[in-house]
Amino acid sequence: MTNQLPEKHKGRKAAIYRGAECKNCGHPLDLSDVYCSYCGQLNTTKSLSLKDFFGEFMSSIITYDSRFRYTLKDLLFRPGVITRKYVDGKRLRYANPFRFFLSVSIIYFLIQGLITTVTGTNNMFNSDKTQKGPNFELGPTGNNVKLWTTNNDSISLDSLLKQKNPKLDSILKSEGITPQSIFGQDEIPTQNEIDSIVQHYSRFGRNKDTIQTYEYISEEHLDTLSWGNKLVQRFVLYYDFYNTTGIKDPSIALDSLKHKKNGYNRWAYQKNKAFETIKENPTEFFNYLVEKTPFFVFFFTPFYALFFWLLYSKKKYTYMEHMIFIFHIFSFVFLGMLIAVIPDTLIGSDIFGGILFGLIGPFYFYKALRNFYKQNRLITIIKFILLNWVFWVSATISAIIFFAITAAMY
Repeated sequence: MTNQLPEKHKGRKAAIYRGAECKNCGHPLDLSDVYCSYCGQLNTTKSLSLKDFFGEFMSSIITYDSRFRYTLKDLLFRPGVITRKYVDGKRLRYANPFRFFLSVSIIYFLIQGLITTVTGTNNMFNSDKTQKGPNFELGPTGNNVKLWTTNNDSISLDSLLKQKNPKLDSILKSEGITPQSIFGQDEIPTQNEIDSIVQHYSRFGRNKDTIQTYEYISEEHLDTLSWGNKLVQRFVLYYDFYNTTGIKDPSIALDSLKHKKNGYNRWAYQKNKAFETIKENPTEFFNYLVEKTPFFVFFFTPFYALFFWLLYSKKKYTYMEHMIFIFHIFSFVFLGMLIAVIPDTLIGSDIFGGILFGLIGPFYFYKALRNFYKQNRLITIIKFILLNWVFWVSATISAIIFFAITAAMY
């Protein structure tokens, strides 16, 4: 006749299972204590059953969802109020503002990446890939040379020479191209196609005005320059040398330049390969930078909080409490983008994102300032304008520094 207890006594929280000390930390407890006041563990001596295990698991999910739900609701619809409650000590109800910001921003970029993968387009970097006309490149075919369109269709230069275009003749001559070096005989191209080729080679042809050269600077001369000038001159020299000679191995290049083969010089020369990659695929580099945005915002916030601390010095809020306010603002921005990204993708326009940043965002920031700092409308509007100006200036400077460092590590 075991386990004949009433149904209400079967749970692990039942009073008959409570002990005089915590099973986890040994802290003394009263029989009325449901949880340990020291470590927070449930005060129970009942053995853990399968039902209890899954019951506690579901309870933890519901508790987490409850905090997430309250955070989401107040963050979206009660600007500034959630920060005031959190600062006043009502924190158990809400998710940690720093962790919540990182979670929301990372989820946004994951969804953005998924959309890019599925649709093949990126809303954050729309580039027009439609060719306005024929685009030509000079490409080797054995010991001969042809002009190739973007569709890999060759066009005979022999036929182009028949057009008697003096500018084209000059360009082809500078390239050392003759009719005898051309394969095949195609139809005579249109005048627009000829003009496109002329324009292309006028801009990118290898003539005496566009031949890549470099001005040699010795290591000894670089050492006589100031720190900033030396940094710039070294990168310019390595970039020009890389493009002139095509040498990609840092050791060979530094030997040729008679520069020290230390770690810094090797790194500086290797950056040319990254620059080349960026030129060939700028979209990939842009996406690489965008993925670092949450971390930029995370490290920019402490700097931005200094202005709040100075501007609201009479409010007696701590520096950390200003940071919490800013993280809540940024969390709202990423939540808004998360909500807008799917409809914008479906309709093929940024209309919802535009409404977010053009109308809702500024109004939300104003209301958050008013609700959290509790100042009158005129003072709040003045500080709203000032903080917006400070944000754009400081964010631009910080972004240049942050993304320059990120690019250096690319």
